[in-house]
Amino acid sequence: MAKSLQEQLMKAGLVDKKKANSLKKAHQHAKRTNSPEVDEASRLAKQVQKEKAERDKALSQQRNEQIAQKEVLAQIKQLIQSNQIDHAKGDIAYQFSDGKTIKKLYVNATLQSQLVNGIIAIARLKESYALVPKKVAEKISQRDASFIVVLNTGNEEHIAEDDPYADFQIPDDLMW
Repeated sequence: MAKSLQEQLMKAGLVDKKKANSLKKAHQHAKRTNSPEVDEASRLAKQVQKEKAERDKALSQQRNEQIAQKEVLAQIKQLIQSNQIDHAKGDIAYQFSDGKTIKKLYVNATLQSQLVNGIIAIARLKESYALVPKKVAEKISQRDASFIVVLNTGNEEHIAEDDPYADFQIPDDLMW
């Protein structure tokens, strides 16, 4: 059987029984009364651990937000690419503003009338533009409205009764 260190020291003659008992009592007394140094160290350790947990939580939340943003961008890109309307054989220049710049998109007469009436919309896809149906444009707008460049409301304008220019309507196919 293994003997305790105290018994081994007493057997070797390095410590007498009286000295061993006094050391044992001092050790037990130190255990019972939590010394302020131990309390301060444990408090600091807990505080550091708490701060680290808060930092980790903030970083995790930031990563989750970035992942969610990437998912939304991927959804928008997929919506545009899968519902894109082909306008390659267009001969009419449809001009629209994108921010502070005026852009041109060549479309045919049918697509031009659909753009004017709000049946289709123009969406931004990286550096190019794509024609998409109105329903798809609304889905994209729900996720991020900055991708929709042109979405007309159609001919829902109401003319006031006392408007002096009511007889002079602006034609839909007016090019600027």
